[in-house]
Amino acid sequence: MSRLATTVRFWPIGILLIAFILAGWSEAAAQEPAAVRVEEDWELVVGDPDPTADAPQVICAISPQGDVSGVYGAFELNARSIPDFLAGGLQLQVWEGDTALSDRRHPNGLSMQTAGETVTWTQSMSLSEGTLTFDVSEGASSTWGGFGGEGYLRATANTTLTNLNGYNPEVSVANSGVSYAGNRVTSLVLKQVRVELSDGQVIVDNTDRVVHSQGVE
Repeated sequence: MSRLATTVRFWPIGILLIAFILAGWSEAAAQEPAAVRVEEDWELVVGDPDPTADAPQVICAISPQGDVSGVYGAFELNARSIPDFLAGGLQLQVWEGDTALSDRRHPNGLSMQTAGETVTWTQSMSLSEGTLTFDVSEGASSTWGGFGGEGYLRATANTTLTNLNGYNPEVSVANSGVSYAGNRVTSLVLKQVRVELSDGQVIVDNTDRVVHSQGVE
């Protein structure tokens, strides 16, 4: 887990920020500090992968707003689907609605083949002077070893947003999942969310949000 700032408060984000971060930038919230960075810790547990069938394939989204109609990031594991499909590897994608804006591929293009493998990583987004940055860091796996944080899985997009107050972890959950061969994935869980505010405070939500849970068939 990365270290964001000095002051940390532990609360469920959906409850604490219902009138602030999750409800958007309203007049009532105008005097509150703005959200400027979000980090999500993810855990993927694979049951029995099949490299000959490019299985499984997983994608996890993160959006600065309450949906994925605008600019958002998507991290794809064990597949690189844009601009043309490649099996295996890791890819960070930036989308605006249904339009792919850019992508970044990790140089390690191996396919999963280790039964019972656990993959963990942090995906984040941060806002600075009209630039929205998506990044993957703190990655650990049997297939790709340590990954993220070196710039291979980092991408930017221009934005008119002035804060990340519209972020909602439930949007990440709703738009993430096992895109192929779900029977080969034991679980996919959003383990922790951290929101950094402009005054340096960090709000931490330790709620386990299960995206996928299924025994291997």
